Amino acid sequence: MPDDLLEFVSGPPGYSAVWLWLGLALILAVIIWYAAVFVATLPSHRLRTIPAVRNLHARVLRHRFTRTVRRITDSHRRGELSDTAAGAALARTLRSFLHQATGRRAQYMQLRTVADGELAAAAPVLSALGDAQFNRASATDVDQLGEQTEELIRSWP
Repeated sequence: MPDDLLEFVSGPPGYSAVWLWLGLALILAVIIWYAAVFVATLPSHRLRTIPAVRNLHARVLRHRFTRTVRRITDSHRRGELSDTAAGAALARTLRSFLHQATGRRAQYMQLRTVADGELAAAAPVLSALGDAQFNRASATDVDQLGEQTEELIRSWP
């Protein structure tokens, strides 16, 4: 090995090669950090198009919204939310999840439009949540609807 290359790899006399490798590792860590922050702050519609990130994004979304549904259901069970408020919160959470997961603006779609399109699997749950939210005489079990909403989000493709 030429002396110049040997000196570059091992460092100048009196310096350990560990410092070179440590510096390179720190530079690599900073690059990875910036890339992670860049990807984490991309909007959902962009994340759904990146093949390497698509599956991770879907798992994170499912986990985040499942946790939110569980919190709403637990609040209802403790009596902190009425049936109407819990139904509204669950419907809002499910519609937000559908928007983030598919890009369809489910928050603004009528139930008939949801049932006729690619979100049809969510229509029965949204219908029951609407009944719990708007029909005070409804005998709908909101805790069971919370479990159904959680299962729908967990199993969404």
